[in-house]
Amino acid sequence: MKPVDLKQIARELGLSVTTVSKALNDYPDVSKKTKLRVKNLAIKLNYTPNSFALGLRKQESKTIGVIIPDNVHYFFSRVIKGILEVAEKSNYLVILMQSNEDYELEKKQVDLLIGKGVAGILISLSNKTHDFGHLNKIIDSNIPLILFDKIAKNVNCSKVIIDDRKAAYDAVSYLIKKGYKRIAHFRGDLNPQNSIDRFLGYKKALLDNNIEFDSSLVYLCNNNSDFEDGYNNAKKLLSDHKNNVDAVFTVNDLLAIGAIKYFNDNKIKMPESIAIFGFSNWFMSSVISPSLSTVEQHGFEMGKQSGTLLLHEIYCKHNRVKVEHQRIVIQTELVIRDSC
Repeated sequence: MKPVDLKQIARELGLSVTTVSKALNDYPDVSKKTKLRVKNLAIKLNYTPNSFALGLRKQESKTIGVIIPDNVHYFFSRVIKGILEVAEKSNYLVILMQSNEDYELEKKQVDLLIGKGVAGILISLSNKTHDFGHLNKIIDSNIPLILFDKIAKNVNCSKVIIDDRKAAYDAVSYLIKKGYKRIAHFRGDLNPQNSIDRFLGYKKALLDNNIEFDSSLVYLCNNNSDFEDGYNNAKKLLSDHKNNVDAVFTVNDLLAIGAIKYFNDNKIKMPESIAIFGFSNWFMSSVISPSLSTVEQHGFEMGKQSGTLLLHEIYCKHNRVKVEHQRIVIQTELVIRDSC
């Protein structure tokens, strides 16, 4: 069935389209009687305004774009939920895209969103993003941009993050206080800032506790830091160091879960023989055996804060208010379970 439009309402009431539009938007130059007739018929016919067309008429888009690197991660599903909650309350539509950790795809998606005339864009960068020209293109197009989670420090826009370095430092410091000294690290790609910061937090915790940093205990996981990386690196870790390692700190929970699977398959007891500490607090972290100690990132809160900040900057743009870029840091916490 064809959607009801303003022309149909105007035709049935013998009014002009302009009068019907004004009545629905409560213009003062339309009588209360006419407004009532128009609104009653609109309800009867289930009329729904075309928000995209309305935005074009007002030169104000009610759509925002969101690009994430991967929707498999529980963390990003929580972020998206937070963004959607904020957007829906303000009657904004959300175009959600996934870069699949692909820099070239991320650039294409940015161009598509700019072409669609979105009001603002939220991005968590792919692990492969090494150049930021496409982000500057957004800024040059006068479109508000917010980076969240995986960011570029030198891009001139607002950012919503956690303190990855401190969170990693706190996790490794906890392991050390529990008596673990030979702590390996399964790190992410060399490029993403959060991977770098978690590695630096790990390293600083060792040095601050008078434990010599051993580069042979650091394993690069560049296959999107997934379950298979965790499994294979756990195998390599024990092959390289045999019984000379007593804990592992991973850059995310999926790596840790892969490592736990390997240790369980090979009858290696946790935490008696080796402890594991993850990062992100996935749902799976609480149901595997042993349950995984991890860092809670509060993804839902990050999504809400990112969405709220973007809508604020959109408002400032429309009302010609100078935007002061912000750096919002979401607090993290350690979730201690059976793996250490």
